[in-house]
Amino acid sequence: MFENLSERLGSILNGLTGRGALSEKDVSAAMREVRRALLEADVALDVVRSFTDRVREKAVGATVLKSVKPGQMVVKIVHDELVATLGEEGVPIDLNAPAPVVIMMVGLQGSGKTTTTGKIGRRMEARDRRKVLMASLDTRRPAAQEQLRQLGEQTGVATLPIVAGQSPVEIARRAVQAGKLGGYDVVILDTAGRTHIDEPLMAEMADIRKAADPHEILLVADSLTGQDAVNLAKSFDERVGITGLVLTRMDGDGRGGAALSMRAVTGKPIKLIGVGEKMDALDEFHPRRIADRILGMGDIVSLVEKAAETIDAEKAAAMAKKMQSGKFDLDDLAEQLKQMQKMGGVGGLLGLMPGMGNMKGQMEAMGMNDTAFKRQLAIISSMTPAERANPDLLKHSRKQRIAKGSGTDAAQINRLLKMHRQMADMMKAMGGKGKGGGMMRGLMGGMAQKMGLGGLMGGMGGMPDLSKMSPAELAELQKQAEQMGLGKGDGLPPMPPVGGGMPKLPGLGGPKLPGLGGPGLPGLPKGPKK
Repeated sequence: MFENLSERLGSILNGLTGRGALSEKDVSAAMREVRRALLEADVALDVVRSFTDRVREKAVGATVLKSVKPGQMVVKIVHDELVATLGEEGVPIDLNAPAPVVIMMVGLQGSGKTTTTGKIGRRMEARDRRKVLMASLDTRRPAAQEQLRQLGEQTGVATLPIVAGQSPVEIARRAVQAGKLGGYDVVILDTAGRTHIDEPLMAEMADIRKAADPHEILLVADSLTGQDAVNLAKSFDERVGITGLVLTRMDGDGRGGAALSMRAVTGKPIKLIGVGEKMDALDEFHPRRIADRILGMGDIVSLVEKAAETIDAEKAAAMAKKMQSGKFDLDDLAEQLKQMQKMGGVGGLLGLMPGMGNMKGQMEAMGMNDTAFKRQLAIISSMTPAERANPDLLKHSRKQRIAKGSGTDAAQINRLLKMHRQMADMMKAMGGKGKGGGMMRGLMGGMAQKMGLGGLMGGMGGMPDLSKMSPAELAELQKQAEQMGLGKGDGLPPMPPVGGGMPKLPGLGGPKLPGLGGPGLPGLPKGPKK
């Protein structure tokens, strides 16, 4: 969603951080670019003007201009103002009221109210352990009530029985009464929408609010709406009185202006964001994390939370145990690819890693994308259990059969097998270091190495500690690196020779290398004397 805005702001602020000192002229020029970037992202003009004025006022102060790293201070100011614009802290749906807590969903037709109602119902049942009743008040759109009933069956959330001929206000009263009699904790009212704001719609919303007395009134808005979202939010807030916002299609290629504008104009918190079509694709909105992503700082907290939700602890423990024995077959590889897909795929994961948001294009160029993963999973699925357990069985005739079954060719199968061999060697060298997520780290680490980003593996905890490896283990690691093409133009320096010392590095027969506990790496012979 914020990809374009992130790229523009990133390039502008990088230009500032590279300078030793800033003048007022430098700041003004940067603010003009920031203003242009926000306008291109469909942020409302009043919001843009207010944002840039606040940043400029703080950025031209004596503290910034005379600071040791003024460019980085400006980045911090922009970050803090983004957080202030989006809302200081995340605000969840408030359920602190006598049961049943009534939640009223409002918005235009096509914004995703019914689907979002199903997502919220499922989320409250699964995560909050609340008993939820959903009711459709949309008597105008064909099959709207039937759609919610089917979503209820799909998610296991109760829905109010459909009674033909009732008005929206009558359905609202019946839903609240059913919630009280049935012992429900939450009642969610999915109201009707229009293609545009009109008086009959607003009058109906006001009548429903009076009849049901909702504790929360959530405006569901399409994040692709752009600046029109501001008028939408103001109209509903003035006539109905919304308590929060839910933005849908945040996984789309929109420019993100609605998220920045609606919160600033209405003063109402964005409580949830829809990030996909599936019923579990609903996230809480955390302003600080979103600001971090926009400025390319990553979102490690969300990455960890996503991993905790999607990675099966028992499976991870079983794999870690298997990995310690040096075994890593194609079934294990398939499991890792599926885990990455659950966590948002390559693009989703890179967007959460600090400084990695702009690497998506490089990954695409390498063929490391979600489409490639689907193709690889198809190849593995076309193999027999014996072939997945022992890839050495795959000779020419078997590959031809697999290629036909998966809609691929022998070259793609060979690339998958090569990737598996490299990862198996890496897992063996790691020796099961890092429980639970070690396999995932290995997969991400392999990609990072291939791109010449060795630091990523260290950041994910996947790179083994060189200071604790024997000469034989270092030789094996060097061999794997050469097989993967590292040190040969991939952006990493060549790995030092093993066995004959490691000249020109401090700590090998020379001064103490900090952090390694002594003069030289343990287990390695000292380098030749100069």
